[in-house]
Amino acid sequence: MSVGLLRVLAQQKLISKEQFESYEAAANSENGKDVISSVIGDKIIDAMGLAELFSNLFGYPIFDLTYYPQGKVVNDVLSEAQMLELRCVPLFKRGNKIFLATSDPTQLQQYQKAVFHTGLSVEPIIVCHDQLVRVLEFFGSNNSTLLQEMVEDSSLQESQAQHMIVDGEEEEDGPVARFIQKILYDALKAGASDIHFEFYEFIARVRYRVDGVLREVVQPPLQLRSQLASRIKVMAKLDISEKRVPQDGRIQLQFSKNTKAIDFRVSTMPCLFGEKVVMRILNSDAASLNIDQLGFEPFQKELILEAIHRPYGMVLVTGPTGSGKTVSLYTCLNILNKDDVNISTAEDPAEINLPGINQVNVNEKQGLTFESALKAFLRQDPDIIMIGEIRDLGTADIAIKAAQTGHMVFSTLHTNNAPATLSRMLNMGVAPFNIASSVNLIMAQRLARRLCPACKAPMDRPPESALLQAGFRPEDLKEDWVMYRPVGCDACRGKGYKGRAGLYEVMPITEKMKSVIMSGGTEVDIANMAREDGLVDLRRAGLLKVMQGITSLEEVLAITNE
Repeated sequence: MSVGLLRVLAQQKLISKEQFESYEAAANSENGKDVISSVIGDKIIDAMGLAELFSNLFGYPIFDLTYYPQGKVVNDVLSEAQMLELRCVPLFKRGNKIFLATSDPTQLQQYQKAVFHTGLSVEPIIVCHDQLVRVLEFFGSNNSTLLQEMVEDSSLQESQAQHMIVDGEEEEDGPVARFIQKILYDALKAGASDIHFEFYEFIARVRYRVDGVLREVVQPPLQLRSQLASRIKVMAKLDISEKRVPQDGRIQLQFSKNTKAIDFRVSTMPCLFGEKVVMRILNSDAASLNIDQLGFEPFQKELILEAIHRPYGMVLVTGPTGSGKTVSLYTCLNILNKDDVNISTAEDPAEINLPGINQVNVNEKQGLTFESALKAFLRQDPDIIMIGEIRDLGTADIAIKAAQTGHMVFSTLHTNNAPATLSRMLNMGVAPFNIASSVNLIMAQRLARRLCPACKAPMDRPPESALLQAGFRPEDLKEDWVMYRPVGCDACRGKGYKGRAGLYEVMPITEKMKSVIMSGGTEVDIANMAREDGLVDLRRAGLLKVMQGITSLEEVLAITNE
């Protein structure tokens, strides 16, 4: 605990005597709550504000740890256990001084005791607490120990933990295999959607994509890049001798015999200094989402439910890779998944396993394309068809014919917004009358990071002119709502955001819109007609989430276009 920190806050009149005693008692309790995390979580002061306060009071410099590579931490001054206990990191030596990154310089005496045996004197450097926590996570996960084992390739004793099971077979327990197992396990624990293994001329790194943002977690030794890539290719049953062309594979693994199997989609790509490997985590639990959990506005939910319950037609979902299109489609399929309907899907690959639905993995090498799968579906008396993606005219043509002959068809396309979907289909060669007669509804979507409920802080609204320029309406500014900003705490790993919420642009194809399409209207004509019909575009959907306190204005401006 840090009584010194509490004294500083009390002297600055940031906490009362009662709060001082409460935090002190919590820190001295059996669970021993971290004082800094508590005061930041309770919004007494934010991480940057605390760093600036200490810097001004003690005269120590502030250092940004965001891009500091963990591999450069000085490891012969403090043990990993000491770093975790004292909450500090030795950054570098200069002469007889060791420069320690800390978010609490009031602990200087404890730091000096810990390094006394080295004969060095401690020079504190102030860092934001959230950044320090991220660096300490690296040591707490034993990654550095595993890296050392990988380099030494020493003969390891049998681990007491159960081995990882890949496709029903136990994995080997070598240093490289154990390192990859740890990376995959930590990715799941962190809620990552993708894992990137990247190799450059002078460094190698592993990054996780969490809530849509990539962050570096470790820098493995560069000399092991081929071993890491080969190990993953073996797990994914890829050709380890082929390093000149991209390869795609799949891994299904369990971390023990008592845990649920997790699917990873593996993609390799030859680069200048080795193969880049990306592993996408396929979350089969996402299908259990209720439509109310996806973040639709009430009027959007009503439009979608009306469209999917029609006896025939087509519903298209658009957006970039990783925007949640598959989850949205499967949530709709889950609603329609009854005993009296026959549902078939063709995907590349099937990301979500849903009982009651006939799922087909497209395999173009063997001739099983989206087009051939669709032809097969139509011979099997389907009621509802889902196509992973409409990529070409052949697939689009069969999908439209199915929608015109009594089937409900769901699919995705890669476009920026709902009106652009119609232009995309026209560019593929689909006739305007086919689009007008088959498409019921088009939905574009993005995923915006949610503000962490534990640390988000209210903020003063920007000037009215700036809000109007961002897309707010004059009537919005007259309403009583609070704008929030990200702060950062232990719960959100210092990011200020935790989880993601959907932003949706739901565009039903009305009779007026059909007339515009049939008369050869452009994307702009469709967009103008949609606005006349009251379309809420992605920017407006995001601003509504800002008014509800779900996300920040900066996040919405970053992921949407006017």
